[in-house]
Amino acid sequence: MAWLQLIVQTNGSDAALFDDLLVELGAVAVTLQDNADQPLFEPPPGTTPIWEDTRVIGLFTAETNIDLIIAALQSSLAINPFPQIKTEVLEDKDWVREWMDDFKPMCFGERLWVVPSWLAPPHPEAVNMLLDPGLAFGTGTHQTTALCLRWLDQQNLQDKTVIDYGCGSGILAIAAALLGAKTVICVDNDPQALQATQLNAERNRVTDKVQVFSPENMPDIQADVLVANILAGPLMELSPRLTSLVTSRGLIALSGILAKQADEVASYYSSHFNLSPTTQDEDWVRINGTKTS
Repeated sequence: MAWLQLIVQTNGSDAALFDDLLVELGAVAVTLQDNADQPLFEPPPGTTPIWEDTRVIGLFTAETNIDLIIAALQSSLAINPFPQIKTEVLEDKDWVREWMDDFKPMCFGERLWVVPSWLAPPHPEAVNMLLDPGLAFGTGTHQTTALCLRWLDQQNLQDKTVIDYGCGSGILAIAAALLGAKTVICVDNDPQALQATQLNAERNRVTDKVQVFSPENMPDIQADVLVANILAGPLMELSPRLTSLVTSRGLIALSGILAKQADEVASYYSSHFNLSPTTQDEDWVRINGTKTS
């Protein structure tokens, strides 16, 4: 069976209009894609950011009169100039298999692997974390996550208390637990992130070590190690709070920081931490150090 794709090149403000109307016109599915390699960062709860240059793709069955769909779009939306529209024939495939084939086991450092649950670990003797793409942010593929995973792999976490602030999918927390941490406190203001972290902890059999909390409900505790892979703005705003959560001589690792932001972020932590030189991966950096008091 073949399918028809209708592709609209539009801007962020109009993308939602096309999305809604394509669904009303019978699209089996509608997908929004970045058309200009513009990064979108983890948004505040209740917000849905859209790329400024967006590709909206409506999927229709082969028997659909696509010319009527285009005419309906043009007559329903008063947009001038009207964006470019093109159509493609899409041959049917085993889309689940295609999607699964895109994900392979990934190694971070010397010990740590992230392995999709449908694949056998390539090195069973290594520290293998089972993690599938899905709910919430963080599967190890982004540079900021990779920077933190490689750093965790280098640390002696045996019997340590770790805080993962802004835990997303829980990938850093679960890595810490698998690498020997005694207790891992996971903090996020997104309920979906906390749910994803709990599910991933169950999959990796570390629920006895991993605890999840919203920021306002987290316990009064100091950690031996704190990781925060969020954004430069929140890292600066939260610097007093994050600093207070690290015990004397404890370790901190911060990411989600563009290279051009590194000096400014570091300035918020340098009076309390002996910071190492930043580590960079493409446009992103990690800042890490040891608390001085």
